[in-house]
Amino acid sequence: MNYVLIPALLVLMGLVAFSLIKGIIAFLKTTKIDLETGEGSTATDMQLAQNKAMFARIKYQGLAIAVVAILLAVSR
Repeated sequence: MNYVLIPALLVLMGLVAFSLIKGIIAFLKTTKIDLETGEGSTATDMQLAQNKAMFARIKYQGLAIAVVAILLAVSR
């Protein structure tokens, strides 16, 4: 069982890091657009991308926590 859960946990951890980086990049692009234009209303597409990436991060973190809980339950 551990041979399946540990690689799944590693994959989920990688997905968390990927979605976090993707969300930070979208945030930086949003900030850059806001600074260049002086308006906050032009960056709605980047804000939607940022929200999507951060929601994915939360989803992957929840799955990773579930895998850790299963690993702890199995190891006892």
